[in-house]
Amino acid sequence: MSNRWIKGPADPDAPMLLYCVPHAGGGGSFFRPWRAALEPYLGVCPVVLPGRESRLSEPPYTSIEHVVPPLAAAIAAHADRPYALFGHSMGAVVAYETARRLSAGPNGPARLFVSGRRAPHLPARRPDRHTLGADEFLPAVAALGGTPDEVLRRHDLMALFLPGLRADFAVNETYRQLPGPPLGCPVSAFTGDADPEVDVTEMRSWAEVTSAGFSLRVFSGGHFYLAGPPAELAEALLADLAVRS
Repeated sequence: MSNRWIKGPADPDAPMLLYCVPHAGGGGSFFRPWRAALEPYLGVCPVVLPGRESRLSEPPYTSIEHVVPPLAAAIAAHADRPYALFGHSMGAVVAYETARRLSAGPNGPARLFVSGRRAPHLPARRPDRHTLGADEFLPAVAALGGTPDEVLRRHDLMALFLPGLRADFAVNETYRQLPGPPLGCPVSAFTGDADPEVDVTEMRSWAEVTSAGFSLRVFSGGHFYLAGPPAELAEALLADLAVRS
């Protein structure tokens, strides 16, 4: 499977697919190490947003209302087997609204995984950052720990990535939960125990967005607890999806 939105190919023999939506400024390659840890039980399908990686020449979207419809359509076009959605930070709300849209159709997701982002109905705990000048915006991005130092130090690279990064922050910070019924699929919430962006109580509030089951797992680490070796995270994903015999 491969199209503009989905970085392929996933394992053709995997019984289930996992669509992975990255954090602000992230690309599908962030999830590449997951393939070795999850396949052949789970086919990893990283999402590539406009303005990133193979879509670098496309203008980035600045609102979730523009992201969700085409992403949901891309996933629905390949719904030939069960699937789940995973989103980290900004990607959590993109995955959530995409799951809601897909759930209204004939082939909704089996489960939604959300990571490192407060529940969508909770208020923001800090002022918006996407409107900051570069001298304030870049240190705020660096403090999260997800951008390599070599990228932050190179002005030419930052000039290339800054529009997409700022657009992603706008998607996250201007997002307000869209009206609609709760999800009918279970939700799993993952977080780091030292994440400065979200606490365990805020992650536990994701239970309110579903009428099905909910679980919360707390890992060791900060906002990018999931950037290390994926073994522990893979175990949690496989256990929740029950795809490993």
